[in-house]
Amino acid sequence: MEVKVFLTGDALEIDGVKYHHHSNGGGLVADTATVAETVYVGPFARVFGDARVSDSVKIFGNVLVSGNAMIFGAAQVSHDAKVYGNAKVYGNARVYGNARVFENAQVFENAHVFDNVEVCGSANIRRDAKVHGNAKISENVLIS
Repeated sequence: MEVKVFLTGDALEIDGVKYHHHSNGGGLVADTATVAETVYVGPFARVFGDARVSDSVKIFGNVLVSGNAMIFGAAQVSHDAKVYGNAKVYGNARVYGNARVFENAQVFENAHVFDNVEVCGSANIRRDAKVHGNAKISENVLIS
C-alpha cells in the first residue's frame, strides 16, 4: 500500500484516494465519501468509497466503512468491524468485534451483531436480535 502525506492542510492519499481528517474524532474520510459533521469518526477509523454516514452515528476502533454503505440514526460500529457493499446499519444498531456487514444486508432497530459474524446477501437483522459467535447470515434471512 502506498501512502502519501501532503504538507498542505490535513490531506492524506492512500492508493490514489485523497482523505481528510474528520472534524469530530479525527478519523480518515475519503473525499468521495459523505460524512456529516455530527458523526463521530474515531482516529483509527476510515470511511471511503461512496459510503454515507449521517445523524449521530459513532464509528470507532479500526473500523472500515466503504462501497455504497450507509450508516445513520444512532448506530455504532466499533472494534474491527467492516460495513461495505450496499449494506445499511441504522437505528440504534450495533456492529462490533470482527463482524462484517456487506452486500445488501441490513442491521437495524436495536440489533447487535458482533464477534466474527458475517451478515450478507439480503439478510436483515432487526428489533432486539443479538447475533454473535461465528455465524454467517446470508441470502434472504430475517432475524428479529
